[in-house]
Amino acid sequence: MRHIQVAAVRRIRYSCTLFQLSAHPLMPPALEARNLVKHYPGVVAVDDVSFAVPQGSCFGLLGPNGAGKTTTVEIIEGVTPATAGEVWYMGEPAGERFRQEVGIQFQATALQDHITVRETLEMFHRLYDRRADLAEVIKACSLQDLLNRDNRKLSGGQRQRLFLAVALVNQPRLVFMDEPTTGLDPQARRNFWDLVKTIKSRGTTVILTTHYMDEAQVLCDEIAIMDHGKIVTQGTPDALLQERYPGIIIELPLADIVGDLDSLEHRVIEDLGIVEVISADVSGTLERLQPLISDFNNIKIRQPNLEDLFLDLTGHTLRA
Repeated sequence: MRHIQVAAVRRIRYSCTLFQLSAHPLMPPALEARNLVKHYPGVVAVDDVSFAVPQGSCFGLLGPNGAGKTTTVEIIEGVTPATAGEVWYMGEPAGERFRQEVGIQFQATALQDHITVRETLEMFHRLYDRRADLAEVIKACSLQDLLNRDNRKLSGGQRQRLFLAVALVNQPRLVFMDEPTTGLDPQARRNFWDLVKTIKSRGTTVILTTHYMDEAQVLCDEIAIMDHGKIVTQGTPDALLQERYPGIIIELPLADIVGDLDSLEHRVIEDLGIVEVISADVSGTLERLQPLISDFNNIKIRQPNLEDLFLDLTGHTLRA
């Protein structure tokens, strides 16, 4: 009987991938930011920011340039000291355990020239006491065919997969991803999304910063949008959109409008020569629009998305 039990335990261990973690609703959050503040001379970059991230979820921190999201993430990672506030990891103040169990994929990382992908992974792998199965990391990041390639010969998408693998060599329970698909072509971006979904499905918690709203909508279980150092809204993408947009969006060129839209009992937005009418009654709104526009062929009807929400909350003005 004992031999059977030992064999069963071995099979269970073998079947578990390097990222798999148990989940339970009573578990503490993977990460908590508590009243984070960061002052620079004459500037409050982070102003009393708090949020909690459940284990095994993907949390997106979004915001325009200068909103404070990068500083917030750097405080949490331990790169930048906070003026005030606390960071908690798995129910305790972030400390040595946090440093051992967290992986970070920076937007850009300097790779050693004249060494291969395999040598790069082995080098970073040796830096940690807590180590993942390197073969599993290589497979998860689809690097099997690149192991003997010089780092200098990698494409943008291949480099990002290597950066992710480097972030996973210590078998992290929490991974930070900073603008991971910036500069990638659409195909490489979609392939990277699949990698992130796979990692998350195996129990790893992901903190994502991105300027791509479609990326956040696809990957994130919850988002927080920051502006001027504060969180201006937070929740699941679907709940936030349903709360702010009780209907669909009808787009039409401003140049095609020949009547007064003030008669419409709907929210109307004008930006860059495009008028957006938000309506829960598409047929009725189109009927009322008919005498007010010159060409129905230019009308577009679409569902609201995170880009609409982002621009509504943070404005349309370009940030330096």
